[in-house]
Amino acid sequence: MRMKEMVRRTGVHERLLRYYEQQGLLIPDRLPSGYRIYGESDVETVRRIRVLLAAGLPTALIAQVLPCIRADDGHLVPTCPDLLAQLRREGERITHAIEDLQASQAILDTIITAAPPAVRRDTEAASA
Repeated sequence: MRMKEMVRRTGVHERLLRYYEQQGLLIPDRLPSGYRIYGESDVETVRRIRVLLAAGLPTALIAQVLPCIRADDGHLVPTCPDLLAQLRREGERITHAIEDLQASQAILDTIITAAPPAVRRDTEAASA
């Protein structure tokens, strides 16, 4: 299938499909004219990429993970022994990022609540 059909089937914009190709995540065939030709398996690959991106994985890690992931009844299943350790490390990285953001939010909340009542009234009136 050509690019437009791939966009229609996956819901992913052409620019993203090209980006996935640049990152080595998607490797479509090429016609002599240079046009990309996608197979049915590429549709599934794009779906897997989208799930892994939504899980917070960077594209460099997705490139390593894709060959070791299969779809099973709508869920992604790791198939390589080393993959679980990588995914656990990535989960820990995400957990630390969440903790850092929560700490930042707590500091910001403390600063906001420390504002004198007159300042709070002024900003509440401005935002209404």
